[in-house]
Amino acid sequence: MEHRHLIAILRGITPSEIIGVCEALIEAGITMIEVPLNSPDALISIAIASNALGDAATIGAGTVLSRKQVWAVSEAGGTFVVSPDTNKQVIKETISLQMLSFPGVFTPSEAFRAIKAGATGLKFFPAEALGPKGIKAMTAVLPPDIPLYAVGGANPDNFSEYFDAGCAGFGLGTYLYKPGTDAAQVGERAATAVTAYDAGYPE
Repeated sequence: MEHRHLIAILRGITPSEIIGVCEALIEAGITMIEVPLNSPDALISIAIASNALGDAATIGAGTVLSRKQVWAVSEAGGTFVVSPDTNKQVIKETISLQMLSFPGVFTPSEAFRAIKAGATGLKFFPAEALGPKGIKAMTAVLPPDIPLYAVGGANPDNFSEYFDAGCAGFGLGTYLYKPGTDAAQVGERAATAVTAYDAGYPE
């Protein structure tokens, strides 16, 4: 399944909301959907979404901090793991279970540690602190074939700056969803993000 490099981060989502919000995201064109594990009943939400929408989207987990949590995500039907840090055990366990791994990095040392552990892509977080200039400086030494995601401060208004810095994609959290946001609003914001992404994505 081909996906845009856009990950919707649904922190705080509940099982009763998950299907409606995911359907709105998919309809808009965002098909990588992350449920952070510090959301209410996160594993239940992942299982519901994976079972119902697994043919149309890739459902994964965020804020994954241990090997035990990686196993739990896999058992719930998740197919990718996003972690806030560069935990080699988490990365290796994720890859061993044939899931995609997107660890959070902030420095070149962390980036290379993640790459050596087998990371699928790197999550630059918080991107607003690094800024496009900081990320661009690091791309000079990073392998060109590993996708870089700007997370934390990236939004449709600045996608082009991060593309120019070498990013392939973005994780979108509160821009798309925060507790209380209904599915229709999520869909509208997702459509705006997809339009900006498609307009600026480097060929």
